[in-house]
Amino acid sequence: MGLIDEATYDRMRFAQWLAGRAHDPRMSRRALMRLLASAGVGSILTGATARPAAADPPPIVKPTPPDLFYVYGSNAEMRWEAMAGQGYLTPTDRFFVRDHTSTPSIDADKWRLQLFGTGLHHAPTADNPIEFSYRDLLRLPTESRVAFVECTGNGRSFFTTQQGQTVSGTAWKLGAVGVASWRGVRLSTVLRAAGLRHDAVDVMPEGLDPDYVVNGVDLGHVRRPLPIDKALRDVLLAYEMNGRPLPVDHGFPVRVLVPSWAGISSIKWVGRIEVSTFPLFSAWNTQYYRLFGPTYPAEGTAVSRQVVKSAFELPWPAQFQTGRTHLLSGRSWSGNGRIGRVEVSTDGGHTWRRASFVGGSAEAGWQRWRVAWRPTATGSHTLKARATDVIGIRQLDQTPFNTLGYLFDAVVDHPVTVV
Repeated sequence: MGLIDEATYDRMRFAQWLAGRAHDPRMSRRALMRLLASAGVGSILTGATARPAAADPPPIVKPTPPDLFYVYGSNAEMRWEAMAGQGYLTPTDRFFVRDHTSTPSIDADKWRLQLFGTGLHHAPTADNPIEFSYRDLLRLPTESRVAFVECTGNGRSFFTTQQGQTVSGTAWKLGAVGVASWRGVRLSTVLRAAGLRHDAVDVMPEGLDPDYVVNGVDLGHVRRPLPIDKALRDVLLAYEMNGRPLPVDHGFPVRVLVPSWAGISSIKWVGRIEVSTFPLFSAWNTQYYRLFGPTYPAEGTAVSRQVVKSAFELPWPAQFQTGRTHLLSGRSWSGNGRIGRVEVSTDGGHTWRRASFVGGSAEAGWQRWRVAWRPTATGSHTLKARATDVIGIRQLDQTPFNTLGYLFDAVVDHPVTVV
């Protein structure tokens, strides 16, 4: 089966980094240790002192009307009521936007995907890499895949509003997720065309968005390594989204798609890929995207694959009329695979009913569902939806606290008023 589990991989690489056996040629160990010493891991990772190299990032390129999005600076969250009546895929015009710095403008004719490192035959260097143009990728065998991409902090606001805990980061509700049909070329195809060695262990895609600066340390472009087993298994270099070229906010001209792993792994605007015969690391899997808090070790715990979540296709809060039957609809998803069961409560969790599935589900997508509700009393009500995935993992009543608000997987209280 090989090394394809995200949490296992990150735990191994973090231990190797602490022991000095995992490296990032573009960021010295001394610089990262200085960063840690200057503020401490926990405060660095809160994001309070982090800023993009560009002080004033440009606005999101695509329209973000208030009926479709909540906007947080250069990030935009899909409103779930905007998915009501839609098909299986998230329309591109309402797909969430998550940037670490800002959206770059890239000319596809001039863009090159550069591959280098000891994991390729003849060990091409970063200064003399193997290159693929946009047209080169279009000539390679294509593959399409339906999969969700989700920000690791999706649901973060509920640590505070529902569990009474203070966390740092963008206060997403549940709309930092979307399912699309992605088309491109398998990363394995490109790696083999570049001369992949049999003893390669890691690949590290790197974006072309502006450098990320924290506490005076320039961490460079966003990048995060993958084990070679995962890279060869199901990772896609996507250049189309929902049947059209990638929009600029979603990674044009080419992005990485890593099904079911944390969204940070699916690097947008990919420009370089290092292939190595030794373990790699970056700040985005040793300093960032880790779980910190009273129940975690001081060095934190690596984030795992995405967790189980459910969302109603309703406004926040929603309003219904008494004495009428309403069809509640929603979607559930999990990084472990398909959803096996969804239950809905219309009385704040006292009783539960099984929801009916609507259509099928992609392996790395979500499951649509619905249930009828006829409220008989006016006033405030709380709707809840909880899903159980195919390996038996069910949403929790409360997510264990972590200071950065990652991987919220508790059942969400959705407020409604009946009039």
